[in-house]
Amino acid sequence: MITDRGNGIYGWDGKLYQSDIIRACIRPEIEAVGKLVGKHIREALRKDGSNDIKVNPDAYMRFLLEEPNPFMIGQVMQQKLATQLALNNNAFALIMRDDFGYPIEIYPIPSASAEAIYGENAELSLKFYFNNGKNSVFPYSDIIHLRRDFNNNDIFGDDPGPALTQLMDVVSTTDKGIVNAIKNSSIIQWLLKYSTGLRPEDLKQNAKDFADNYLSLESTSVGVAAVDSKADAIRVEPHDYVPNAAQMDRTTQRIYSFFNTNLKIVQSSYSEDDWNSYYEARIEPISLQFKGEYTRKLFSRRERGFGNYITFDASNLSSASITTKLAFVAMVDRGAMTPNQWLGLFNMPPLPGGDEPLRRLDTVTVTQAEGTKQTENKMLQQLKNKMVNQKSKVYAVDFDGTLCENYYPQIGFAKEDVIKHILQLQDDGNKIVLWTCRSDDLLDEAVTWCEEQGIVFDSVNENLQEIIDKYGSDTRKITADVYIDDRAIRPNELGGEDN
Repeated sequence: MITDRGNGIYGWDGKLYQSDIIRACIRPEIEAVGKLVGKHIREALRKDGSNDIKVNPDAYMRFLLEEPNPFMIGQVMQQKLATQLALNNNAFALIMRDDFGYPIEIYPIPSASAEAIYGENAELSLKFYFNNGKNSVFPYSDIIHLRRDFNNNDIFGDDPGPALTQLMDVVSTTDKGIVNAIKNSSIIQWLLKYSTGLRPEDLKQNAKDFADNYLSLESTSVGVAAVDSKADAIRVEPHDYVPNAAQMDRTTQRIYSFFNTNLKIVQSSYSEDDWNSYYEARIEPISLQFKGEYTRKLFSRRERGFGNYITFDASNLSSASITTKLAFVAMVDRGAMTPNQWLGLFNMPPLPGGDEPLRRLDTVTVTQAEGTKQTENKMLQQLKNKMVNQKSKVYAVDFDGTLCENYYPQIGFAKEDVIKHILQLQDDGNKIVLWTCRSDDLLDEAVTWCEEQGIVFDSVNENLQEIIDKYGSDTRKITADVYIDDRAIRPNELGGEDN
């Protein structure tokens, strides 16, 4: 829990998380947030007006979401932030960047307190104080900040303390009352009343002898006690004075209401309608906040302008009944879902080729049928072009700076006009060879990226087989009729205007 003092927050002593009721309230939320799957989406508008959507187009961003730092995977990171958000109404994570400004690691910040600091140019930074007595200052632009109950403070979410303190006092007092009642109920069970006066030490000895002989498990009297006329054995009836059960239930219900949950969610006895309501009220707002914070802190305004954003998806159909899940097979038939997406509802592994959408040909519309005919005509034209172009040309194409913007070692934004031209060359029956400085994993990423653009190379960083067969070796220089490179220059462009 946190308290707000001026333009900062101060961490609570942690006893809130020690309560079994509080932990039971927030655990379903934390687990659900951990199940969110972070994805990098690049959405652009084609010239024909259709959307060009790519999922996880850059390997470095996919790795960052899957493994934000060497000590935790993405699921654990999200659970950590969700826990801090539930308890403090604030959660922080620090973005580490390389020399080029690209994010490479993300770490949660479990600080004891935080303070907002404004620089000379009104640039905001946050100063964090840690439990070991140290402190650090980070630019707000490098901090993923999640908040809830954002009202009074300009930067931080409001303190949940005042709303919960009284309820937690009631819970604490109730728990202590139950413990004391259990302890007191077993203090005195029998009373020996003597008709004559005895010394204190004799009273203690007689009580001990009575307990050993008749109350001990090792006693041979088999539960039968005998006393003479000097004393009467009187049983003390136990009376447990515990807090009222109705009051305890009302207090627990108020805590459930504070955390937007209920007994069914806490005990996992909910129906699919119960879970959908809980998801929309509690999980979806966190998912949207994750999306907004990750997008604006991991991408620049220019990158966001090119359609890059981070989304956190969850299949809230995981709690649906088997009948509901089976009904979604109709979505697969119509291409609205891929077979692997449908299998994911059952937690089943994907199938090879299952990421391709299917469509039942007996239910196509007239427009779709015309589109299918146009596709067939295009394929026939490509075949004719290949037959006419018996002597096709070989094009050696560079990658960084040619097919995409040069952000080596990362992959830059696609150069749509160049890619369109290369695809047309392929349609005309020409051979395309990728000729790049990239190697190993970087080369594999480039080839995969090109395949996503529709370019499948006839060769990669080596000559075509027919060239090797013709000359008897694979030379270091790629043999081609045309070289396409952003750094190429024609010989006649050297030597001034006279040439």
